[in-house]
Order: sequence, then C-alpha cells, then structure tokens
Amino acid sequence: MTKVKRGIYDFLRGSFLTDESAFKNWRIIIFVVVLLLIMISSAHSADKKVIEISELNKKKRELRAEYVDTGTILMRMKMESNIREKAKSRGLKPSENPPKKIKVTYKD
Repeated sequence: MTKVKRGIYDFLRGSFLTDESAFKNWRIIIFVVVLLLIMISSAHSADKKVIEISELNKKKRELRAEYVDTGTILMRMKMESNIREKAKSRGLKPSENPPKKIKVTYKD
C-alpha cells in the first residue's frame, strides 16, 4: 500500500485516537467540540434576540397606530362644531352678548 492510501486507511480506522500520541489528539478534538458548542449556542441566542426584536417592532407599530387613532378622535372631539352640537343637545346655547373684560388694579 502506498503511504497516502495507508494514511487514509489509518484515519478511517481511527488509529489516530488509539495510538501512543492519542492524548494530544483528544485534547484538540475536545477543544474543537467545545468551540462548536459555544458557536451553536451563540447562534441560537442571536436568533432568539432577532425574533424578540421583530415582535417588539410589531408591537411598537401597533401602539403607534393606536396613538395616532386616539389623537385623531381627540381632535375631532375638541372641534368647536362638535362641542356646539353636544351643548345644544343639553339645552345650552351660545351667548348673544360677548363677554366683558374685568380689570383689577391694585393700589399700594
């Protein structure tokens, strides 16, 4: 067998894990596995945060729309014509005489 074929055969058989220098190989393999686990957990954490951000943005848009609708309703309620109609239904009518100013002067 050639050297390359022998190396591939040994790798596939797993002899790099069972020979005398296996301790160094195991340390590297465990280190790589730990790094992979950290990478996977950080990816899941990032995905969870992206989902949470999109939910919060959706809620923000809904609250903004509700705020605009409430502001529109309030502006309509404050209109003079609307107030006159409500006052008329209660039996109130606008004054025919304009109000007079009262001036207060203080003497020292």
